[in-house]
Amino acid sequence: MSEQTPPPDSERRMQLRGLHHVTAIVADLDKTTAFYRDVLGLALTAQEENPDDPGRRHFWFGDAQGTPGTLVSFMEYADLPQATEGRGGVHHFAFQVGSADEQLAWRDYLRQRGVPCSEVFQRGRFRSLYFRDPDGNLLEIAAG
Repeated sequence: MSEQTPPPDSERRMQLRGLHHVTAIVADLDKTTAFYRDVLGLALTAQEENPDDPGRRHFWFGDAQGTPGTLVSFMEYADLPQATEGRGGVHHFAFQVGSADEQLAWRDYLRQRGVPCSEVFQRGRFRSLYFRDPDGNLLEIAAG
């Protein structure tokens, strides 16, 4: 059993344990739901009013229990301009699958449904497959 390295500041008692969720802005939550639930198979775990901006919709997707670490949320802002890539923005977010064979099955499945995607790239420690959601967010399916 390996020991954990203590943080540089020995007085700090906090510990980051992973990602809880990722949130993106989209134009149309109905299109987003059709993609993330109906194409990618994520569960729509919550539909709420955005607590930070009343009157705006905020949807959550993940596993059926809404487990932190599986969650992706989307806030609807149809009136905002399309984002451009650059510092301070998010390049992509990645979903994990259990095997290279499953990743190839996802490539074929996405293409059969008219979702353009890349070939699988070997990244050293893992393999990557890239595609975009209806708002142009870059997504990855990683294996390995």
